[in-house]
Amino acid sequence: MSMTDAEKTKKLRKDVAPFAKSETKKSIMQMINTIIPLLIIWGVGYAFSDTYLWLSVLCGVVASGFVVRTFIIFHDCTHGSFFSSRKANDIVGNITGILTTFPYSKWRREHLIHHATSGNLDKRGIGDIDMLTVDEYLALSKIKRIGYRLYRNPFVMFGLGPLYLVLVLNRFNRKDAKKKERLNTYFINIAVLLIIIALIVIFGWKAVLLVHGVTMFIAGALGIWLFYIQHTYEDSYFEYDPEWDYVKAAVEGSSFYKLPKVLQWITGNIGYHHVHHLAPRVPNYYLEDAHNSVPPLQKATTITIRTSLESIRYKLYDPEQKKFVSFKEVESMYGTRGKSVEA
Repeated sequence: MSMTDAEKTKKLRKDVAPFAKSETKKSIMQMINTIIPLLIIWGVGYAFSDTYLWLSVLCGVVASGFVVRTFIIFHDCTHGSFFSSRKANDIVGNITGILTTFPYSKWRREHLIHHATSGNLDKRGIGDIDMLTVDEYLALSKIKRIGYRLYRNPFVMFGLGPLYLVLVLNRFNRKDAKKKERLNTYFINIAVLLIIIALIVIFGWKAVLLVHGVTMFIAGALGIWLFYIQHTYEDSYFEYDPEWDYVKAAVEGSSFYKLPKVLQWITGNIGYHHVHHLAPRVPNYYLEDAHNSVPPLQKATTITIRTSLESIRYKLYDPEQKKFVSFKEVESMYGTRGKSVEA
């Protein structure tokens, strides 16, 4: 007798449950092999900023990978999965938040909303990348279509996006933020500002641009790319609220980004995004084990670096075809109605 969808869901969650536990030794070791190298690389970059500019830039580039990995620790802390203690998660989350310039409380709330609404077409707008359906796009005025096209342009999203993320989005709270969340953002902002001022006083503003500027720009671009690619592929799952299902959104709406081992290490296994969305309490160092141990998870959409580049062309979601489409495809389907020059 075959299982019902409800029974399959229950079994899937039961099979993943053993991996939803933190191990203090592993967490501490990950902090040691991530944060300490990051600080050393930054230190070398600043130490030689007056003599070997190329070395400072190189250090900034290499450090960006460790910032991404540090962000994964921050990310796990927001889910309460890095340590069993909430206090330990909050402390490490704030420290890594300062290192990556992300406000801990603000990002935690918005990211948890993202998990609770990912793939739900009726609940977009918080903690995700803005995405319109074909009908929503066709209903826009000329100027708003141009704005959306610019937003989804890769040079804007991955070029200007990191600057906007670090300098604007991470610095301000949403209007509905409570006092505790606002105070935490102020704390992170002040801590980051004091560190930058101290570095400028000691090494000069050029050194800060060469080291920290390069680091945060590249890390920001990589972070946006990872977030984008893990939910934007041709047959990604999106449904309106009445038909939306959490498990389907996790397994069918989050990709398995199969990366070379070095990049998998740098990105803290976040390529196993389908596992993470199904069970956010699984710490990053157990995501691969969960994927390999639970056969249904291995059926998730698998993308590689080469195939992921195809996702750059996907700009709109078509609920009727249940897939992403490009602007050209919309223009082909709807004629002049799909062209940005039309009002």
